[in-house]
Amino acid sequence: MNDGVNGVALAVFIFFFLAVTVMGFLAARWRKAESDSLDEWGLGGRSFGTWVTWFLLGGDLYTAYTFVAVPAAIYAAGAAGFFAVPYTILVYPLIFTFLPRLWSVSHKHGYVTTSDFVRGRFGSKGLSLAVALTGILATMPYIALQLVGIQAVLDVMGVGGGEDTNWFIKDLPLLIAFGVLAAYTYSSGLRAPALIAFVKDTLIYIVIAVAIIYIPIKLGGFDDIFAKASEAYGQTNPATGAPRGALVPAEAGQWTYATLALGSALALFMYPHSITATLSSKSREVIRRNTTILPLYSLMLGLLALLGFMAIAAGIKVQNGQLAIPQLFETMFPDWFAGVAFAAIGIGALVPAAIMSIAAANLFTRNIYKDFIKPDATPAQETKVSKLVSLLVKVGALAFVLTMDKTVAINFQLLGGIWILQTFPALVGGLFTRWFHRWALLAGWAVGMVYGTVAAYGVASPTQKHFGGSSKEIPGIGEIGYIGLTAFVLNVVVTVVLTFALKAMKAPDGVDETSPEDYTADAGDPGVQVELPPATAGSAH
Repeated sequence: MNDGVNGVALAVFIFFFLAVTVMGFLAARWRKAESDSLDEWGLGGRSFGTWVTWFLLGGDLYTAYTFVAVPAAIYAAGAAGFFAVPYTILVYPLIFTFLPRLWSVSHKHGYVTTSDFVRGRFGSKGLSLAVALTGILATMPYIALQLVGIQAVLDVMGVGGGEDTNWFIKDLPLLIAFGVLAAYTYSSGLRAPALIAFVKDTLIYIVIAVAIIYIPIKLGGFDDIFAKASEAYGQTNPATGAPRGALVPAEAGQWTYATLALGSALALFMYPHSITATLSSKSREVIRRNTTILPLYSLMLGLLALLGFMAIAAGIKVQNGQLAIPQLFETMFPDWFAGVAFAAIGIGALVPAAIMSIAAANLFTRNIYKDFIKPDATPAQETKVSKLVSLLVKVGALAFVLTMDKTVAINFQLLGGIWILQTFPALVGGLFTRWFHRWALLAGWAVGMVYGTVAAYGVASPTQKHFGGSSKEIPGIGEIGYIGLTAFVLNVVVTVVLTFALKAMKAPDGVDETSPEDYTADAGDPGVQVELPPATAGSAH
């Protein structure tokens, strides 16, 4: 790495950071809230059209994780890191089938979270609580990963000093970024990341377009890039005694690759922040249109992943793989454009971190605070609690970043994927059928959570004794596969078997407050209006 602070890049970075900070606070006046409720603060008034939703979902799903961790995985191990590309291709046909149904029933009944829907569909606060806790638990490492992206950029720019610097001075820039993020999220709610997403996505597209043309020209073309990458992957990793990686996944790794891609695709829209961005749109047609145009981001992701090969060809040497792409930008780009690239990563972390903290806070407020602590909470009280919890969620993520080894960030995020995938049967299954028994769903969730966590705990890596990855031998098959998908299969099997048993025993099935027509209703349909279930009366718009 270069010694000292890159003054020009830092100045450009600060310019964009200040610009989006101002936008974040001004967002409170954009589409000004009509009332003090979670619908306004946490869902932007459910008023976003096609383009705002597209930028918001893009800013939500394609994050600092995209810029830092995906190319870093390819830099470290080769083509296995490309799993993120097929999974973002698989996910859009999948969500086309169920997201419009979720939007319709949520609009009809005033649901703010997935747990609201699960409670209403199955008449079970226990199952709703399980989904809410899983969502909060899975979101925490995801937010932490965004802060790791900001920290990687600051490190490469030379901000914060070296390893021997006092911890407070070293982490002060990250603390400032965290403070600004917390302030404008508290003030403006979901409107802040929605507005900032326009800047973030524009910067990312510009940086990727330039990088994919400019850097290969400087490195002698893609032939030289792939040749140097292949040579590097062939070298023995002293920690494992095996080759560092491969341009093409070995046959032994194909089950891992395929199951990780499929499991990640199933999990992506189980995350609370994905659903929060979805429910903020103003009609089900907006959701349907977005499932057809969001794949443009997958094209960008495929190009972005190639940066991992370019970092190897450029001779980038870093101990922490998360720094590989920021260091590539500083090495290859003029200082001013390196600052633009760093701003794209930094803002690419702020947008999703804001949405994630709002989504986690909404889950706590609606499905823990209101359901179990203060059932008669007013809309204003709900909003106040959600604002405070969004701050606490960010503090927890910040503590994770400052106390944990940065190289494990992606593995903890993958662990979050294992957890959140276990909510799929209750959410997606519930959108299409009422056949599953609520107790069976809860038992299946518990089995999936326990198996997934214990299995992940037993995975070691050269740098970790536990939680060293998210793949392990699949019981009964013998191939190495994604733990989350194995846990999901166990979850479904337990749910189905227990549903048959509980129905045979005539166990109480709970009350379904939804009706078939609720799942196809649109905002403009006659007679369609937001109404809240009795359990949440008092939190209307």
